[in-house]
Amino acid sequence: MNTITKTVVLLFLCLIVSNVNAQETQQDSTKTSISWKENSFEIEKLIELKKSIENEEREFLKEEVENINKRLESGIITESEAQKLKKEAAKKRALNIENRIAIIDNKIALLERNDAGYSDDTNQFGISIGRFTGFNINSKNKTRVYDKRTSSDLVLAAGFNNAIGEGQDIGDDYSFMGSGFIELGVAWKTRLFKESNAVRLKYGFSFQWNKLTPKNDRYFVQDGNVTTLEDFPSELKESEFRITNLVFPLHFEFGPSKKIERKNYFRYSTAKHFKVGIGGYAGFNIGTQQKLRFEENGDRVKQKIRRNYNASPFVYGLSAYVGYGGLGIYAKYDLSPMFKDQTFDQHNLSLGFRFDLD
Repeated sequence: MNTITKTVVLLFLCLIVSNVNAQETQQDSTKTSISWKENSFEIEKLIELKKSIENEEREFLKEEVENINKRLESGIITESEAQKLKKEAAKKRALNIENRIAIIDNKIALLERNDAGYSDDTNQFGISIGRFTGFNINSKNKTRVYDKRTSSDLVLAAGFNNAIGEGQDIGDDYSFMGSGFIELGVAWKTRLFKESNAVRLKYGFSFQWNKLTPKNDRYFVQDGNVTTLEDFPSELKESEFRITNLVFPLHFEFGPSKKIERKNYFRYSTAKHFKVGIGGYAGFNIGTQQKLRFEENGDRVKQKIRRNYNASPFVYGLSAYVGYGGLGIYAKYDLSPMFKDQTFDQHNLSLGFRFDLD
């Protein structure tokens, strides 16, 4: 089988090489006839790009003027300073238009003078704006928003998980060290007051994986609309129960921050500052699974059972965190019962660390 495979691969490579050689020969023979077409296509795109440059720079100038007006309204600069800044911005954008169009004209002249496929060193850096071919617009060309009140970050949390009911303590039914949770999501943070960053609204979506490890060789059994913890017929090597939720958290975040002021914009930073978040979440159960490992007649058996186990389809609860910078202590408690329509309700409880990665 190995010999046949090598032979097939070798034949395939030979076909590729012969095909490439044939294509190169054909391209050499037809290069003169198609070169003007390829260059003409590139030139047309560059001409279209020239038309968009002036509009683009005007939009940038408009944003800069808006930022200057905001600074004037806030009393940061005077009327005369504002007029001077506007004149400087207009002069800069006019020179930008002149220089960028000159670059495009030189590119067109280069293409008209050479055959198709000619490339200069600047091409390796990319020459695209939107759907046209031209020079890149990067963040240096764009004007920063003067006052950006909303930002986003990645949220990661992990720690201990358990479930308790009325008259129960943590660890009665489930192993404290063996049960855990992970949460991963995206959050947006919006400053609520114009002149202060003391209160922020934090909202987004997260996936929660809540794992429980029943104690004393027990596992979950679903009998119709009833789900109970029962003794397993033999010794369990592993018993895990996992509920996966998609939730939409909402928190009010409080805490000091540092105002960073620059020439054309300002920002608030909560790095190296304490913060407190209080709120809750609501969402949906999107998966329930039980994993069992045991020995049966001398054989090792591993089972993964996916069914609903009467898990509550809608989940909601309270959550809070206390942190410093991007790291905090995080707690959440499901007000919704773990299983619906049960004679004895249990509620999921989690405690761990939270990372807000700005």
